[in-house]
Amino acid sequence: MSKLYIVATPIGNLGDVSKRTLDVLNECDLILAEDTRHTIKLLNYFNIKKKMESYHKFNEKWKAEQIVELIKTEDLVVCLVSDAGTPCISDPGYEIVAFAHSNQIEVIGIPGPSAVIDALSISGFEIDKFAFYGFLDRDNKLKEKITEISNSNVKISVIYESPRRVVKLVEKLAESFPNSAICICSDLTKLHERVIRGDIKEVLQKIKNDENIEKGEYVVILQNQEVKDENTGEAKISIEALLVDKIMRDDCTMKEAIKKVVNEHDFSKNQVYEASLNLKTKMSN
Repeated sequence: MSKLYIVATPIGNLGDVSKRTLDVLNECDLILAEDTRHTIKLLNYFNIKKKMESYHKFNEKWKAEQIVELIKTEDLVVCLVSDAGTPCISDPGYEIVAFAHSNQIEVIGIPGPSAVIDALSISGFEIDKFAFYGFLDRDNKLKEKITEISNSNVKISVIYESPRRVVKLVEKLAESFPNSAICICSDLTKLHERVIRGDIKEVLQKIKNDENIEKGEYVVILQNQEVKDENTGEAKISIEALLVDKIMRDDCTMKEAIKKVVNEHDFSKNQVYEASLNLKTKMSN
């Protein structure tokens, strides 16, 4: 009977709650909530009356042991929830999960909404693998973290950011990855959901001019065009090389080659046009 459920909750839209989620919340003995004031709104909406206790990053180290002991001695079923999305993913929870496993308590995940997966699915980027960084460290270590992304050799990086810091983050990313594409998502699943996607410099300009940018929580997806090939260790083929290839193989003009590269590859028109100018400069020297 003793169980610990890790329960995903909506990231904005209460209509995303599954029947299974409601079943386990209704049937459990205790709900551990990151913020009881937030979770009570969810419970009230679905008329769920259960005992709740707070479980957050400031008390999880000592509370994990306490709750696991309670589950064992009183044969309890406990649900762990975060404010939004899935516990343990940039949220508290791993301490109690690890401790439950070490005490032979069954741990069961109840999947549900995920800001990371939702954002990736609507990004328009090819996703075969990605690196998730959560919230990057503040000012003093931001440069260090961006260097880590640059050295990761993973093309897609996912970052969480607050509304007050998202412009600064994109500025730093644009400095380090000037030829990359980016997708910025906010208020996912909510009424005013927004997706801004394109060349990183273009997107930066858009959000700098957006008076509503400091609203909502952000998922930032970076598509690093400079990532190195895993097998050769060399940078993947450049836009300039693609343009030359098109001109030679298809016997076309630069203007036609630009259009073909944009249509056949995941580059913005501005990126390809800028590469064509670089190519013309190199050829004239």
